[in-house]
Amino acid sequence: MKQNSLATLFALGVLAALASPALAATTPCETALKELRAAEAKAGLNDADKAKIADLETKGVERCNADDDKRADEFFGQAMKVIGK
Repeated sequence: MKQNSLATLFALGVLAALASPALAATTPCETALKELRAAEAKAGLNDADKAKIADLETKGVERCNADDDKRADEFFGQAMKVIGK
């Protein structure tokens, strides 16, 4: 009986781990970066905001290159807030 319970818990854990990425709804970081750059090009920004956005974009690209789309999207989202989007 104990072995069946452990096997069931393991199977549920594996299913949860596989389902989590599907439920996360993370935008591909390349798409988020394109949207950020388009919004930045249209926005009239002061030098301080441009510097913040450049810093956040650099961090986002670094995470994107590491295949960490979730964290990259967080940086790009912060940059979009600076733009006002």
